Amino acid sequence: MSDPQTDSRSSAQVPADGPEVVRAEVRREYATKLAKAELRTQAAQAGIKLGDGFTDYLDASKLLGEDGNPSAEEIGKALAPLAAAQEPKFAPIAGAGYNRNGPPSVRRVSLDVRKR
Repeated sequence: MSDPQTDSRSSAQVPADGPEVVRAEVRREYATKLAKAELRTQAAQAGIKLGDGFTDYLDASKLLGEDGNPSAEEIGKALAPLAAAQEPKFAPIAGAGYNRNGPPSVRRVSLDVRKR
């Protein structure tokens, strides 16, 4: 039999010939990078512009599902406040452009002296 080895992140002993263990280690290592890439992809599809280095400040482990893969639902929750902030809301301005009520009523004063 082979000698037991330790995992790089924990002191637990791992069998040397466990390919599933190695795959799980690689998945854990790259899951956060994949989650950040998924976040950028969903933001681009939604028309949200993320600032430079925005994903560097995120805790990408919160974007993962229970299975350790990126969760579209969690990523959507993270992008929801940013999507709402992207839509500008302007107050309606009367007199700018087409006005459904017609032109404003203005009392015209005649300049003719005879009509004063």
